[in-house]
Amino acid sequence: MRKVQIKEPIKKKWIWIVLVLILLGGVPWYLPTGSIEPFILGFPFWAFISAVFAIILSFYLSWLCLNEWHIVEDIEEKEKEVKE
Repeated sequence: MRKVQIKEPIKKKWIWIVLVLILLGGVPWYLPTGSIEPFILGFPFWAFISAVFAIILSFYLSWLCLNEWHIVEDIEEKEKEVKE
């Protein structure tokens, strides 16, 4: 039987650091108060920044789920199917 490495992403600090940076970037607190100019594709600058970071966040979380999330339950389910 092939040995599969179990990964627990909650214990990896770099995942949390990147997540916090994306979340902080998505809230444009660093822009001057009341700034809506320039308009990009019809959106105020702050809304465009938030939309871009929301897309980045969704890609990051999808990548994490596909590549970093290998838990014991998956292996146990496969072993059940083989026994049946």
